[in-house]
Amino acid sequence: MNENSAIAANLVEVERLIAASAAAAGRDPAGVTLVAVSKTHPQSAVREALAAGHRIFGENRVQEAAEKFPALRADFPDLRLHLIGPLQTNKVRDAVQLFDVIETVDRPRLRDALAREAVHAGRDIAVMVQVNTGEEPQKAGILPADADAFIETCRAAGGLALRGLMCIPPVGEEPAMHFALLAEMAKRHGLEQLSMGMSADFEIAIRLGATHVRVGTAIFGHRPPP
Repeated sequence: MNENSAIAANLVEVERLIAASAAAAGRDPAGVTLVAVSKTHPQSAVREALAAGHRIFGENRVQEAAEKFPALRADFPDLRLHLIGPLQTNKVRDAVQLFDVIETVDRPRLRDALAREAVHAGRDIAVMVQVNTGEEPQKAGILPADADAFIETCRAAGGLALRGLMCIPPVGEEPAMHFALLAEMAKRHGLEQLSMGMSADFEIAIRLGATHVRVGTAIFGHRPPP
């Protein structure tokens, strides 16, 4: 099997696992969206996934997305792109132009910069609030103790369409407790979307209510070395 058919086959298998996990949890599989994480993988790999019918992708860095996706979007105008990595305020204008969803809103300064740019661009930008459920000092995300107030300010900000919450559990910890915390927080705020779960734990995330799972390695293979 060549690389091209491997990506298509991997997509089929991941979608099968998503459907099985959702069914086991008594959920409609259509309620779980697969975000194929293409960071560090070449444009050609993304094109193969597009050729296989997939349309929703996740990138970590604005600059990398700017290099890869405009040409792809020209050929596949129904492509949807999520920013799933930390966003610097000096990249906000480019991010608003490039991405359909920004999943990593985590501080007031970024919230305000996004709101200003969205208003300037004449559209609402779909966003999620990233919560640092493990309270890791090296990781992006609003701390749980500050999240409730921050979520409400994001909901009230002009130019932002708050869709839900996102988290990345600490490596080596049982992810279920982090997913459950995020789900409870979303329910408290009446938010419907939960972006949680990656290649190693997306089946657990679906059991606990994930509406978006971010899967890279299981689709594209291990990341190329920098």
